[in-house]
Amino acid sequence: MAITKKDIVLKIANETGIKQIDVKRVVQSALDKITEYLAQGQTVELRNFGIFKVKSRRGRLGRNPRTGQEVPVPPKKVVVFKPGLIMKRDVK
Repeated sequence: MAITKKDIVLKIANETGIKQIDVKRVVQSALDKITEYLAQGQTVELRNFGIFKVKSRRGRLGRNPRTGQEVPVPPKKVVVFKPGLIMKRDVK
């Protein structure tokens, strides 16, 4: 089962006593800022959690699995995540 943003908001609200709507605004604002910085090509480092950064993938020749025909795959930017030390230690 996947954990959703709503699950996270509910858990934080229950543990802190802060209203769900306020927790939701803060969580959404944090996610929006992370997305904004990544869109600008910046690296986002959250100590002990991990690092988000944008990498460029080169264009290449791919293959259509149905027809076997070669197809050009254009270059693109992708977001990568590298977990921090505490996350690596705790998630085994």
